Amino acid sequence: MQHTCTICGREDKLYERGRCDRCALARRTTEAMTGPDGIVPAALMVVHDAIVASTTPRKALNWLRQGAGAPILAELAAGTMAISHEALDTHQRPHAANHVRHMLVAHSVLVARDEALASLERLNTQTVASIDRLEDRKTVAAFATWRVLRRVRRQAETNTTGRTAIRHARNQVLGAVRFLDWLDARDRTLATCTQSDLDLWLATGPRSRYDVRHFLAWTSERGLSVKLTIPPLRTGPGDTLDSEQRWAIIAKLLHDPDIELVDRVAGNFVLLYAQPLSRVAAMTLDTITLTDDGVSVRFGAQPVTVPEPLATHVTTLVATGRVHHIGIGSTDSSPWLFPGHLPGRPITASRLGQRLGTHGIDARAARRAAQQHLAAEVPAIVLAEMLGVAIGTAVDWVHAAGGDWGGYAATTATDDNPT
Repeated sequence: MQHTCTICGREDKLYERGRCDRCALARRTTEAMTGPDGIVPAALMVVHDAIVASTTPRKALNWLRQGAGAPILAELAAGTMAISHEALDTHQRPHAANHVRHMLVAHSVLVARDEALASLERLNTQTVASIDRLEDRKTVAAFATWRVLRRVRRQAETNTTGRTAIRHARNQVLGAVRFLDWLDARDRTLATCTQSDLDLWLATGPRSRYDVRHFLAWTSERGLSVKLTIPPLRTGPGDTLDSEQRWAIIAKLLHDPDIELVDRVAGNFVLLYAQPLSRVAAMTLDTITLTDDGVSVRFGAQPVTVPEPLATHVTTLVATGRVHHIGIGSTDSSPWLFPGHLPGRPITASRLGQRLGTHGIDARAARRAAQQHLAAEVPAIVLAEMLGVAIGTAVDWVHAAGGDWGGYAATTATDDNPT
């Protein structure tokens, strides 16, 4: 039954007595975010307005009623919780607090920070505090601060994707703690550790034990241990998606109308252009160029022309498909090609991998197959630019694919750098 909203006069199905869903959202948002003085704090008004302007009012209403982040906004508005990163870091609902944090950052209420780096610092602090042995605790603390965090910060300064990779750094600290625990259980210490001890450690455990490499290099540099040698960890080439299966999945992504645009475009960027999920997830709108002549995408420095029908899918995604992935409290002007559920942030690589997995896409195997195909079709120097890898790596792929472009990079290098 259609009724007229008593607030805005719009004829629509009413959400609550006398109010449409849009006006009900405005009332409930104001009610939830009113401070002790009876008004919404000025610092939070921009967030209030963003929730009220949600493109999906009923979804926003459900979030206000049931979402774990809504009570946190109420705490901030009431002044019982400081509007700061530090206060959100210590909240008992960390996931909800993180969502609210991104809402505040997206609207410039809080200054943006490197969340991955902040997470690494917190986790390392917790890990160090859990070490019972004083000397080992001091050693790991120094390693985590002066070697691990320093390197990650340096990498973050030059990172253009807005994301800092911390898994490897985190594993280095955990590897150090596990090795020291193992030594202690054998009544050994760093100072008394021998190459035989290290060899036994590596031979009697999982491959993750090789994560101790950086720690032991650091301790030997500082005279905390003798120089110990860790042999290279041999890895195989990994699985590669069968060529026929790859083309079958590409065809399905291009032509099946039931597949969402996000999956169509992201999946083809992996399957056709050999792009890693981490790069696809962090793509921004300015990497896509739409002109009367067609569509191009920039993975590296040079744009690549996108053929049909993928070009149409990319165009549609840019124009209309992204709005459905913008979360509560997000801005309407998201710069990301694949917005995530956190306001102002892109989809995560892991979530994107899960989505593609439902269509039978193993991202790593698919990327290897695409690399092999491209290596047989394009010069190594072009492949290196497209994939963002070293020319030497691209030449190896060309040889592995049986391509005849192996000498192209060397020739070009010679031409560009005459002796």
